[in-house]
Amino acid sequence: MPVLMPTPPAKSPKRLLPVAAAVGIALALAWHFWGGGTSSGPDAAGGRAPVRVAVARAQTVPHFLTGMGTVLPSSDVLVTSRVDGRLLRLHFADGQRVAAGDLLAEVDPRPFQASLEQAEGALARDQALLDNARKDLTRYARLAGSDFIAGQQYETQRALVRQYEGTVLAGKAAVDAARLQVEYSRITAPVSGRLGLRVVDEGNMIKSSDSGGIVRITELSPCEVVFSLPETRLPLVLAALREAAAHAEGAEGGKALLVQAWDREQKKLLAEGHLLTLDNQIDAATGTVRLKARFANADESLYPNQFVNARLLLRRVRDAVTVPSTAVQLGRRGFYVYVAAPDAGGGPVASLRVVTPGLEAGEVTVIDQGLAAGEQVVTDGLDRLRDGLGVSIAATLDTPAAEAAAP
Repeated sequence: MPVLMPTPPAKSPKRLLPVAAAVGIALALAWHFWGGGTSSGPDAAGGRAPVRVAVARAQTVPHFLTGMGTVLPSSDVLVTSRVDGRLLRLHFADGQRVAAGDLLAEVDPRPFQASLEQAEGALARDQALLDNARKDLTRYARLAGSDFIAGQQYETQRALVRQYEGTVLAGKAAVDAARLQVEYSRITAPVSGRLGLRVVDEGNMIKSSDSGGIVRITELSPCEVVFSLPETRLPLVLAALREAAAHAEGAEGGKALLVQAWDREQKKLLAEGHLLTLDNQIDAATGTVRLKARFANADESLYPNQFVNARLLLRRVRDAVTVPSTAVQLGRRGFYVYVAAPDAGGGPVASLRVVTPGLEAGEVTVIDQGLAAGEQVVTDGLDRLRDGLGVSIAATLDTPAAEAAAP
């Protein structure tokens, strides 16, 4: 008698749905990455990788050297009193601009005026004694010539006249010193510039030995920027100075190299000036050399002790072949770019080209060797390329203009 085996229950359609969905997702992902995707690999039509290219451009590129600098006033003077006394009046306001010689403050002049009058009185007395001694000397000279008096008496009178002459000279010096003290009681601006905040008020007793002074004057127009460059850049700076001097032909303005002052983030140009000079030695501790530039600073955009990024223009490279900096790559053979050039069939092909990059200016890099103006270089999609791979150009961009430099 045959044995009847139980029939296994049929799978429910509901249990098959998750498995089918998972298989469908896997197939869709595989098709996207390996067959149907056009943004992550070669396209399905011709096996070409989509890229963006830029046309190499010949243009004038400025060569800058950048160093950290500090703004310094062209003159910085602490105004102090040269006499001791009570401060009577202040003739300025905080932040005022003054010219050299302007009256700033007055110290009580009465003690110094009294000393002057006393010195003038002593001088008048000594002058009268000298005049009388000279008259006596004249009489003694006649008497000594007729042998009416002894010669020793005449010589004694001559010595007395010389003594009074010395006393008169000392009296004149005392008068000058006292008059100078009276002049010092009027405190004037030694230089032109902008005043800071006053340190003392009217009515205070001030002394010539006070270290705080009365007010500080700084000249902001013009001002100076002291910045540092690595010692390895010193030959470039010296060569630029020699070249500028050679082309100046005696014109003073032609010898100056342009210097730009940028803000801390190097996003805003604050002012433009010219290089004055550089230090006569290299700082052994930092391996840098200091340079000084002068700025007209008519709008006072630069402020004393302000931090700036100083950029020194060494030269302008004419007709330089430039490409976007993103196109230049570094590999085992050195720097290279991918050039999109047509193959025998007419389609573009990525060709690896070893190049010699030069200076960088903003978003562009100068190619000294290995590339000609007008050639197309790949800027986007480099991670999928290899030498000889066909490419499809999604967009053609222009190489940006190099950063501008003032003439």
